[in-house]
Amino acid sequence: MRQGPEIWIRGPVALPEPAPPEPAHARASARRFSWVGLHGGAGVSTLAAVYGGHDGGRTWPGPADPRSVLLVARTHAAGLDAVVPAVEMFRRGDAPKGLDLDAVVLVADAPGRLPRPLAHRVRLIESVIDVYRVPWVNEWRLGDLGERPPRETEPLARLTGAMR
Repeated sequence: MRQGPEIWIRGPVALPEPAPPEPAHARASARRFSWVGLHGGAGVSTLAAVYGGHDGGRTWPGPADPRSVLLVARTHAAGLDAVVPAVEMFRRGDAPKGLDLDAVVLVADAPGRLPRPLAHRVRLIESVIDVYRVPWVNEWRLGDLGERPPRETEPLARLTGAMR
């Protein structure tokens, strides 16, 4: 008995399945954030200028602003005192509806290492939420925001999509 072409011996060849559509999040642009200061002078405007995103000052984002929030505070005692109540507001559901707290950004209030009591408070905050630290940048103090962000802030730059 004569057999036909090899394809008939193995059976029909299935057509390749079409590739699944690309997920919407893969096409989306970098995530946008609203920077919200927990006290005056926290550094929100500088961070928004350097890393992008919405400069919310000390107010919650409005309906047209990005809903992902980065809370900003300085590393002095008053700044750190403002962090836990704000985080708790999100945990209890008392923050404005639709906002998503992504992290806390702590901006150095002076050059050098933190005093031990302040460093301890930072560790406590880090135990309840993601914290990104921004060191003292003298150029920023002088108004020069054009340089690359400090190397120590690469995780924050990745989060905000500001990696250059």
